[in-house]
Amino acid sequence: MAAVPGVRALLSLHRSVILQRSFGLVPVQLASTSLSRRLCSATTRNNEPKPPVASENESLLENLNLMGVDVTMARKRQPGVFRKSFTNEHGLAQFLKGKGASPKVIASIISRYPRAITRSIDHLEQRWKLWRNIFCTDAEIVSILARSPESFFRSSDNENLEKNIHFLISLGLIRKDLHRLLTTAPRTFSNSLELNKQMVELLEDICTELGGQNPEQFVKTIISRNLYILIRSTKRVKSNIDTLRSALKLTDSELLALLEGHGASILDLSNEYLKKNFINLQQKMISHGCRKSDIKKMIISYPIILYIGPETLNAKLDCLLKGGITIKQILEKPKVLDYSTQNIAGRLEELQRVGYDFKKNGINILDTSRKRFDAKIEKLAASLDS
Repeated sequence: MAAVPGVRALLSLHRSVILQRSFGLVPVQLASTSLSRRLCSATTRNNEPKPPVASENESLLENLNLMGVDVTMARKRQPGVFRKSFTNEHGLAQFLKGKGASPKVIASIISRYPRAITRSIDHLEQRWKLWRNIFCTDAEIVSILARSPESFFRSSDNENLEKNIHFLISLGLIRKDLHRLLTTAPRTFSNSLELNKQMVELLEDICTELGGQNPEQFVKTIISRNLYILIRSTKRVKSNIDTLRSALKLTDSELLALLEGHGASILDLSNEYLKKNFINLQQKMISHGCRKSDIKKMIISYPIILYIGPETLNAKLDCLLKGGITIKQILEKPKVLDYSTQNIAGRLEELQRVGYDFKKNGINILDTSRKRFDAKIEKLAASLDS
């Protein structure tokens, strides 16, 4: 049995040379004494049996180093991969190279998601084919893998992926919708099919309970407006809907309209975070003389405001009020809160410099693109000089 490690060492040498050739590297000269030391080190004194130790695969480490993989990063992320006896780093590299990935991209993919090297060629081919049902080119898929390797390699269940694709298509989602889901919330496709079905059934039931006439369209609308919805729990989504109903005192028709509109975009928030943001918003606005009915109207027209945490929201509101904006103007145009506090402060300063009158002209100018804003400032500055 003492000869087994020696055989592994020879296999290590063989795999290393093959990998170097595939990446166009100059073969490394290995001194025979190095191999001899490995063979000798495999023997044990007095033939005493030693307890098995989960050591790292030396051959794998050599190969990954030759490929330019950040082994330290990979080891931190998925250490168990390095103790596997058989891996497919060479096959993976050749496969991705054939799809147009550069050696640098391949190394980055493995560094961030080392479990990728455990996938067989057959598995990779089948999964790539399924992804090509959604994406038009190999280059698109390579681009996504370079950005988020987990999206492709996280799940090893190709059959489940195929079932989820067929299920989502059956909901009326088109190729463009699937493209957005796979790039933004890829875990949707590694969910069990049953899990996705449970969320869809919940949304259909909610639509029916609220008096909706088209549950299928309701589901499609929710998913298209909130790509993360299928990777959240049904408990979270149900709790958030209940919170919106009770906090805003919404009727069934009001709640249905909110969910079919931009309200869908906040359903993936944690329930505690949603409650905390609502309470802070309400207290802040009431402290400036707003009525609850004003706040309700504001949230219905711009539910994204509940995404903003207390500290950030308060800073933005204080900045606007300090800059001469009234609370009434903010209620009428809450979208100005989309921008960072720094952006808001900078724009207010520029507008004050050119004598912009918010009472006369309103605050729509704060909700414009940088290009349009700069053009307006230039025009106002020119009128001052003339």
